[in-house]
Amino acid sequence: MNTSPEWITSVDACVERIFAMAGAELRVAAPLGLGKPNVLLNAIYRRVAGDASLRLDLYTALSLARPQPKSDLERRFLEPFLVRHFGADYPDLDYVAAEHAGTLPANVRIREFYLQSGAMLGIASAQRDYASLNYTHVARDLVERRINVIVQLVAARQEAGQVRYSLACNPDVTIDLLEQMQAAGIARPFVVGVVHADLPFVGNEAEVDAGFFSALLFDQACRHTLFALPREPVDAAEYAIGLHASTLVRDGGTLQIGIGALSDALVHALLLRQRDNANYRNALAALGADAAGEGSLSARIGGVDGFARGLYGASEMVMDGFMHLARAGILARRVYADFAIEQALEDGRIEETLHEHAADALHASGALPDRVDERELARLMKFGILPQNTQLYGMALRLPDGSSLTADLSSSDARQQWNRALAGRKLRDGRYLRGAFYLGSSEFYAWLRGLAGDDFDGLSMTRVSDINQLYGGHEALDALQRRGARFFNTCMMATVLGAAVSDALDNGQVVSGVGGQYNFVAMAHALEGGRSVLMLRSTRTHAGKLESNILWNYGHTTIPRHLRDIYVTEYGIADLRGKSDEDCIIAMLAITDARFQNQLAAQAKAAGKLRRDFVTPARWRENTNKKLSLALSSAQIAPLFPAFPFGSDFSAEELRLLPALVKLKNVSASKLGLVAFLLKSLFPQSPPADAETLLARLNLHQPRNLGERLTRRMVLAALAAG
Repeated sequence: MNTSPEWITSVDACVERIFAMAGAELRVAAPLGLGKPNVLLNAIYRRVAGDASLRLDLYTALSLARPQPKSDLERRFLEPFLVRHFGADYPDLDYVAAEHAGTLPANVRIREFYLQSGAMLGIASAQRDYASLNYTHVARDLVERRINVIVQLVAARQEAGQVRYSLACNPDVTIDLLEQMQAAGIARPFVVGVVHADLPFVGNEAEVDAGFFSALLFDQACRHTLFALPREPVDAAEYAIGLHASTLVRDGGTLQIGIGALSDALVHALLLRQRDNANYRNALAALGADAAGEGSLSARIGGVDGFARGLYGASEMVMDGFMHLARAGILARRVYADFAIEQALEDGRIEETLHEHAADALHASGALPDRVDERELARLMKFGILPQNTQLYGMALRLPDGSSLTADLSSSDARQQWNRALAGRKLRDGRYLRGAFYLGSSEFYAWLRGLAGDDFDGLSMTRVSDINQLYGGHEALDALQRRGARFFNTCMMATVLGAAVSDALDNGQVVSGVGGQYNFVAMAHALEGGRSVLMLRSTRTHAGKLESNILWNYGHTTIPRHLRDIYVTEYGIADLRGKSDEDCIIAMLAITDARFQNQLAAQAKAAGKLRRDFVTPARWRENTNKKLSLALSSAQIAPLFPAFPFGSDFSAEELRLLPALVKLKNVSASKLGLVAFLLKSLFPQSPPADAETLLARLNLHQPRNLGERLTRRMVLAALAAG
């Protein structure tokens, strides 16, 4: 810690100071996702790229980049949207562009442990320098790299003449890294906090003193639009997955969720379960889910009723879904950093608002001692059991209102006095949501900025080593707080024997990264009552061909089969925990698309893993997309599942264009299909009434050459096809 950081007001001056302090060979660590100071990183990169005597090794993850159009039609659609959504001032990372162009200088290496999903497939430098790590191991392994510079976006808040600082979106690795470097006897890096005026401020563990930084950079050039994730559409299959998965969540439990359409579908289903329970049950029934049936998995470990006690969020990533759950009153169970208080809440001895016998209950559970000393007084005030500014005088406690309590609670008479004093008081300093990093939409950032009072205090961003595992000397408390844990993650593929493929392909190409998925799967097995739920679509279309995402085997594994637990597809739930290989195969076949069941069963039989006389039940033959679409298309149910459950960042014209553009993209996957569609476009059907407006959005209303005329015809044909 520094007594006072350097105050720097320009990016160029900051770059000079970094080289002055760290030398010509920079080993820079920068946070994943939102916490990267793009403007400063670009300045460092350009300086190194222009001087062969310098070197930059950047250690980071999730280098966010705006979508790049892959065709002329995509460009016409995306460019106006990108400017509107991300802002004309958003600074893309220069090194990402160089990686894609194959022009990364020899004196620059970018080493990431998590990649933006699919963005670096086929990018040689990114694939070679990818490091496969559990999120919780990053700080440990960076110690060996002898990091000499850390750069990070930070938030600042001025109150009562004082400026407070927060690591905000990324307290995940930085503090652990610095502490572990100190423990190893390695010199402290030059830590630069880049203050961004619009970055939402988070208190609690994310808040640090100014002296935490070697330098603080204040430059308006760094105040660009924050990277905001566009809100995604959700289709029928994804909604079905979310509905099935939502039945596994237990009221009063703990929730971890990731990001993407499947997570959005899960959150939407949980909201429906709370707000419109009758129609929620109708939707489940339409899918054929016996979620409320006696003996069903939902009845044993989850539920379909609304949430009375609420959920506690403990997730490496905090994103829009948690905002929606908090607004709906579902994310309402607060946890307390005190084992005795937490146990009393779990046992039902007390509630957050203390009842008229609270002192007896707290004393019986060990949360109130026989005698209150100064240390116990501080603890009781911290958690709201006693009011702030209560003072201890010998064996008497003087409350701010002038009343007194005995400090000796060993007698029932004394506890009766305390019962009267505590009745109606509300526990404080509880957390309803804890995470390691945040990333989301513009609406989500606005929500974070607007949090105040208990809502602000109840959110905690902290170290990933605390969130993603149970180690650290407080395992018993963590396990108690995370009771009824449901860890929801997504995977790309799964085998019928229970292994999951989430991060890479069988040729070694990395799609994204392991991140924290392994941590949460392993933690689900370690926690009493914890369950890991991996969600995936049963099929995908590749090169115009339908393929199953449930396979007999695959040449890459993210989660090994000995950690198999629960899988969810649009066709239901497969509970694999503790089951034999044959039982796992049968359970996975039951949630596989009907078109692939026979092939998988035959492979299992050939390997001696499935009895020869096994016959696929007739009801599994209903695992079809057509059946699924019909199930959610009734007049009563369909309005519950809009294309964009949480609103869209697209304009009305863009929403009208999207289905047509998706259709064109699909037909373009096959040369034969593209030619056929092109020929069809030469004989167009009647265009929709707003065709000219839509064409104008793509700047195709007045085609200037043959290519634009052909593109215009294809768009019109796709629009006419509905």
